[in-house]
Amino acid sequence: MPKQLERYAPALFVFLWSTGFVGAKYIVPYAEPFTFLTIRYFFAALILFLIAAAFKQPLKLNKEQFKASFAVGMLLHVIYIGGVFYAVSLGVSAGISAVIVSIQPVLVSLLAVPLLGERLRWVQVVGLFLGVIGIALLLLPKVFQGDYTATTSLTGIFICVIALLGTSGGYLVQKKLGGEIPFLSGTGAQYAISAIAFAILSFATEDQIIQWVPQFFFGLTWIVLMLSIASIVLLYGMLRTGSASKVSSLYYLVPPTAAIQAYFLFDEVIAPVGIIGMALAGLGVVLVMRQSTKTQ
Repeated sequence: MPKQLERYAPALFVFLWSTGFVGAKYIVPYAEPFTFLTIRYFFAALILFLIAAAFKQPLKLNKEQFKASFAVGMLLHVIYIGGVFYAVSLGVSAGISAVIVSIQPVLVSLLAVPLLGERLRWVQVVGLFLGVIGIALLLLPKVFQGDYTATTSLTGIFICVIALLGTSGGYLVQKKLGGEIPFLSGTGAQYAISAIAFAILSFATEDQIIQWVPQFFFGLTWIVLMLSIASIVLLYGMLRTGSASKVSSLYYLVPPTAAIQAYFLFDEVIAPVGIIGMALAGLGVVLVMRQSTKTQ
C-alpha cells in the first residue's frame, strides 16, 4: 500500500465500511438477503477478474492459495456478511446484531496472541474493553429512540454469534496467509466462491424476487464498488502492514460513524447515552492503535 494512502487508510476504511448500513437501508426493501448478496458478489468478482486481465495479472492460483482464498471467502463473506443479513431478516435488530459482531476486535486480539504471535499490552486490553462498553451503549436495541426493550429471534442471535466467529476467523486467516495470495485473483476467487454459496442459499430458501428500481441499482453500485472493492483493498492492505488487533479495533468506529450518517440522512436521533458510547469507542481505538504502533 502506498505510504500516502497508508496514512489515511484507517479513516477511509471506517467511512466506507460504515456506509454499508446506509446501503442496506436502501437495498433490503427491494431484494431478499441471499439473492442480493449473490448479485453483489458476482459483480464484485467479475470486476476484479476484469481488472486483473487488463493489467495482465495471473488469474490462476496454486493449491495453497486457493485453499486460503476459499477459507477467507467462506469465513469473512459467507458466514459473516451472510449471517448478519440473514439474522436481520429473522427479526434481529441492526443494533443487537452490531453489538454482537462488535465483540470481534476482542476475540481477534485474544486469538492473535497464540496464533500469530502478537503481543497484547494492558493498555490495549483497556482499549478493547472500552470499545465493547462504548458500542453497547451506542447500539442497545432502539437506543436512538430511547426504547431499551427488545424482542428478537433466538435463532437470529445464534446466527449473529456464528457471524462473529466467521469474521474473526476470516481476519486471522487473511492476516496469516493473505500476503502470499495475489490480491486481484485471490480476492476475485473469494468473491466467486461467495457468489456460488449465496446462490445455493438463495435458491434453497428464497423466491429470488427483486424490485428493479433506481434505489436498488444505486445501492448495489455503491456496495459493490465502495464496500466490496475499495474498502476490501484498504482492509487487506492494512492487514499486510499492521497487526490484526490494531486493524480489527477499527470496527469499533464503524457503528458510531454509521449512526452519524443516519442522523444526517435519515433524521435518526442519537440519545445522550449513545454519544457517550461513541466517545468511549473512539478512546478505545486510540489506545489500541497507539499501543500497537509502539510495539511494532
